[in-house]
Amino acid sequence: MEELRANEKGESQLNLFYLALSFFTRLPVPSSMQYSEVLLNKANRYFSLVGIVIGLLLALAYFIFSSVLPTNIAILLTMGLSLLLTGAFHEDGLADMADGIGGAFAIERRLRIMKDSRIGTYGSVTLIMALLLKFTLLTELAKLMSPDSGYLLLSIVLAESLSRAVAGSLISSMPYVSDTDTSKSKPLAQAQSSSELTLLLLIGVVPLLFYSFNIIVSIAFVLIVFRSLFKRWLMVKIGGFTGDCLGAAQQIAQLLIYLTLLVCLNNLVIQGVAG
Repeated sequence: MEELRANEKGESQLNLFYLALSFFTRLPVPSSMQYSEVLLNKANRYFSLVGIVIGLLLALAYFIFSSVLPTNIAILLTMGLSLLLTGAFHEDGLADMADGIGGAFAIERRLRIMKDSRIGTYGSVTLIMALLLKFTLLTELAKLMSPDSGYLLLSIVLAESLSRAVAGSLISSMPYVSDTDTSKSKPLAQAQSSSELTLLLLIGVVPLLFYSFNIIVSIAFVLIVFRSLFKRWLMVKIGGFTGDCLGAAQQIAQLLIYLTLLVCLNNLVIQGVAG
């Protein structure tokens, strides 16, 4: 009986993971997967695990691309694969949030603009700058990291998982706001239990444990400060968060992870030369 219950519990957790995977990626999931808004809400605990899966696929792709192509082309192809795997889901959120908050002053108007499928000037500029910055950061990281060390591959997995943990953690501390009941992110925006938040964060930080203590502290500090400031900014601008805001948080956190890694590694190189 206990073994049966354990199997059922394992299957239910696997189903939640499949739900998260199907929501955030274009990857195939079993047709036997069960769906409901309640289950999808519980699936937020596996956001960061979805990030690890995506990160591993991207790391493998970069490893293959870089073995036969120049670094910059390998990085560009890897970024393109990332957009295909996720359907540019988070990038779309970043652009929509930029359009909404940048294009109006009233909260209701901002929320309506975010729901508009068309992209405006603020969204276009923000998205272009974000993609260019990501490409540049990855290119510079590739220069600093030994091709045989695997650290660039690890940094891709880290950025994909930890950034989703940061974004997902906002659900537990902010109200969900939207101008429509048909929002596709609404099932994910209900209250998050402490156990779900803990699992989300624990999975997200696993790749970080392979780095030195100084890098761990630096990245943790940067992300904690970002989360606090971003949360406060959203409360002022729209009184809470939307699904687009979570996507934006993931993209910004990802860039901050790469940027912090680059700063830390640059300092190590400078110290090595000076020594």
